[in-house]
Amino acid sequence: MSQTLELLDYRRQVSEQYARTRSGGDGQGPWQAWRDDRDRLFATHPQSPIEDRAAFTALPYFEYDPAWRVIGAFTPADDEEVVISHSDEGSTSFRRAGQVSFEIIDQTRTLNVMWLNAYGGGVFLPFRDGTNGHLTYGGGRYLLDTVKGADLGHSGDGMVLDFNYAYHPSCVHSPRWSCPLAPPGNTLDIEVTAGERLSK
Repeated sequence: MSQTLELLDYRRQVSEQYARTRSGGDGQGPWQAWRDDRDRLFATHPQSPIEDRAAFTALPYFEYDPAWRVIGAFTPADDEEVVISHSDEGSTSFRRAGQVSFEIIDQTRTLNVMWLNAYGGGVFLPFRDGTNGHLTYGGGRYLLDTVKGADLGHSGDGMVLDFNYAYHPSCVHSPRWSCPLAPPGNTLDIEVTAGERLSK
């Protein structure tokens, strides 16, 4: 199979994983199924970011905690262009589509929601937090990336934000990848001890 069709298949499988997650509801069961699916994909698929798939067993995560699942209120923004630097060379152009506000750890917090400027567009929600550089990758993690199928859905007018599903960009697993990093403005002033983490 050509690399193009392999990549298409990989993204289709990721999209299907998130579709199963959305239909399964919240809770540890759907999250664990998502983890298992993701580990299987990373271990077996030729487009996996894992270099040594034969030695791969599983991705490390913080323990599941339902307190990290919130519904965020989305407020449209001014569509200001945001150019996000990559982990290696290059950058990607987005526009700031809006802000999402949510209550977590007894305080209202806000993140910018980006929209990819390329054909078809897509929501992109990366973030940094106090775990970066020791418990998680220094360049932050992703929560939503609908171009690649990472979409947790919505509840009424609110966006589902479940930080248990936060994951590292592919560049964490292999230098073959150059990934957009979470811009410094999308930083939470807390430690988000949920989602994918670095090895213990």
